[in-house]
Amino acid sequence: MNDQTSTSDTTVAAGTRKSSAKPARSRSREFALQALYQHIVGKNEASDIDVFTRDLSGFHKADSAHYDALLYGCTEQAQALDALIAPKLDRSFAEISPVEHAVMWIGVYELQHCLDVPWRVVLNECIELAKDFGGTDGHKYVNAVLGGLAPELRAAEVQADRQAGRIK
Repeated sequence: MNDQTSTSDTTVAAGTRKSSAKPARSRSREFALQALYQHIVGKNEASDIDVFTRDLSGFHKADSAHYDALLYGCTEQAQALDALIAPKLDRSFAEISPVEHAVMWIGVYELQHCLDVPWRVVLNECIELAKDFGGTDGHKYVNAVLGGLAPELRAAEVQADRQAGRIK
């Protein structure tokens, strides 16, 4: 239990320390992550989580429309998101941290539905979420999974970046 308490305390401090400079959409991802975590772990309804989350300190600085899209989109499409993620995993969902699971949901949802967000931004934002809120190397796992899905979900965009020499 001490390890969990230490990790939580460090995570909260890391997330809070940087939050003052974060754009509204990044903040919306953080609040969505917290809400999705409650959904995964507590099996709570999205609408109940939403009411609680909107009362959290700093929510007014988040992009509430993006938060809504992520929370309700991910919870409503959870099975479809998991179906896309599962082939990229080397273990079962039960063995994946709920934080990394929620971050992957956010990433896949954004890759599919938030086409105004460049795929590399989606990956970067999700990696940062996993670094701030997840386990020690969770961000590497998130990067591998989402990096493997990006060419499938955003084929033209990824190919254009390859041809332009922006990625290998």
